Amino acid sequence: MSEDQFTKLFSFVQEMRTEMNERFDQASHRSDDIGGVLGELSAQVRDYHSESIFLNNHVDKLTEAIKQIAKETGVKLKVEL
Repeated sequence: MSEDQFTKLFSFVQEMRTEMNERFDQASHRSDDIGGVLGELSAQVRDYHSESIFLNNHVDKLTEAIKQIAKETGVKLKVEL
């Protein structure tokens, strides 16, 4: 291999190395972005779940109150609660 061929090969390898490093950096940034989005979605799901539990408990309490009021006042409910 001549010195000129070696220099060309070395330059090519250096360019490829630079390009690969840039691509790895871009992939790393995308990975960080995806991780951030997943973290946000996870927090939203936790919040939704907590709110859902609260609302279900609240509905249960209201249902029991309605049943008790209907029983005490002698009102017959048309809908089974």
